[in-house]
Amino acid sequence: MFKQLTEAQLDPILSLTQMFREDARSEKMDLGIGVYRNSQGETPIMQAVFQAEQRLLDTQKTKAYVGLAGDEVFNQAMMDLLIKDTSADSRAAAVQTPGASGALRMLADLMYLAQPDTTVWISNPSYVNHKPVMEAAGLKVKFYPYFDTATKQVNSEAMLAELAKAGPKDVVLLHGCCHNPTGADISFDDWKAITDLANKNGFLPFVDIAYQGFGDGLEQDAAGLRHLADNVEEMIVATSCSKNFGLYRERTGAAIIISDSLKEAQKAKGRILQLARASYTMPPDHGAALVATVLNDAALTATWKSELTEMNQRLRRLRAGLTQAVRDNGSDAFDFIEKHKGMFSVTGLSQAQIIQLRNEFGIYAVGDGRINIAGLQEQKLDYLAKALLSVSR
Repeated sequence: MFKQLTEAQLDPILSLTQMFREDARSEKMDLGIGVYRNSQGETPIMQAVFQAEQRLLDTQKTKAYVGLAGDEVFNQAMMDLLIKDTSADSRAAAVQTPGASGALRMLADLMYLAQPDTTVWISNPSYVNHKPVMEAAGLKVKFYPYFDTATKQVNSEAMLAELAKAGPKDVVLLHGCCHNPTGADISFDDWKAITDLANKNGFLPFVDIAYQGFGDGLEQDAAGLRHLADNVEEMIVATSCSKNFGLYRERTGAAIIISDSLKEAQKAKGRILQLARASYTMPPDHGAALVATVLNDAALTATWKSELTEMNQRLRRLRAGLTQAVRDNGSDAFDFIEKHKGMFSVTGLSQAQIIQLRNEFGIYAVGDGRINIAGLQEQKLDYLAKALLSVSR
């Protein structure tokens, strides 16, 4: 059977990590995979998470199954984090999933079950896994204009003009904040305009929010999502704890369904549970138990928010430091990086320039020109600035 298979293409991001590990150069930099690293180049365990883990080890009495929906305390905590005090709060249901990618797939399967001829509109560019996940579920995919390669900002006019064409059989997938890969976020006015279009034309908003807290702040990053939730009858959300809790390997996420009533949301949740049973059955417990512990303890929540704020501020300092380092080397060509938000920025470098960056300087970035700002170290900013200018001239 398996001899008939062709070779799989290497993942463009994960394969970079292997190449990086095999590179013997001391000055090398991995700016590909999206993980947060501190000034020592390490991805630390957050203190709030560490304390929750100690508490869990001391108190957990069983490793029995938790159920198809996962940890319901976690599910409620994630809904509170995103939609508390909105009108959606009383008409939403959540399912714990194996990471946000699991949420994307479960929600895609749900859409196909409900309406097989659904078309999902995705920003151009978008998270590398959005298109394959939607297509694997049997859905059609269409791209809408988003990023202006000249200004390195969102082209709101072109985006809204195209989204005005979406209708009742369409789903519009939006990045909640810290757009991956560009780092360019839509404005709150754009969120309001998209909300109006959804109500007028009948398309379903789908928000993927994987970086809450890494942009303007924990509350601010959810402002657009909350406006949508407050003003539309139906929407769906995929959310992740990989970045803002540092739980990358624990695969902790949630799928949230907002409908016009709690009864309808619970009905959709029930169908997701059926789909999950035919896939992974139950999500892993550990990460969700940690998040639930943190978010249901005032002291741990305060510690977590403080740590998240420091990570956010460090990302801003890295952006400002990199753009200043480029200016110190005689150019303002990368000033746009300081205006972007979250972990990533698209540099505008071509694939050939990215390869040159890797070969000549040991700097590993994705072929589309994306770099992970959160992978930088302060002491290497000048080296990166010189390298960027060298390959871009």
